[in-house]
Amino acid sequence: MAKAKDKDKKSGGTIALNKRARFEYHIDERFEAGVALQGWELKALRAGRINFGDSYAVVLKNEVFLVGTSIPPLISASTHVIAEDRRTRKLLLHRKEIDQLVGAVERKGHTLVPTAMYWKGNKVKVEIGLARGKQEHDKRDTEKQRDWQIEKQRTMRSHNRAA
Repeated sequence: MAKAKDKDKKSGGTIALNKRARFEYHIDERFEAGVALQGWELKALRAGRINFGDSYAVVLKNEVFLVGTSIPPLISASTHVIAEDRRTRKLLLHRKEIDQLVGAVERKGHTLVPTAMYWKGNKVKVEIGLARGKQEHDKRDTEKQRDWQIEKQRTMRSHNRAA
């Protein structure tokens, strides 16, 4: 029985979510990408130290890079390495996926936004969304829908208590 619990812990978990991306953009398509990280960055991620609310992905010379993600180093992790917390990190994708992203970004004017970072086995994966920016009225509609869902849940809960 204990072995099953250990497998569940190792299988995967969310490191960080970019909730702001879902509010600011219409996400059309999602891609899973690996990230080229250094050892001290993995230790910091295991400790939950990441901020990628302001980050985005860029295509340069047929390669995709993650820009603006901050992974502050742990004090005890690596004293002999000079840690740069906001360095540009390479995303690992298949050539076919990179070509698809290049076409969408250059021709259609889409943006590449990271929406989530998570563990898959012992590897770190980033979910990249191919996104279009929302207009101000779209953001208001999203907010209205969210408020309506919350109000609906409250009403259903109060109705169930009375019954």
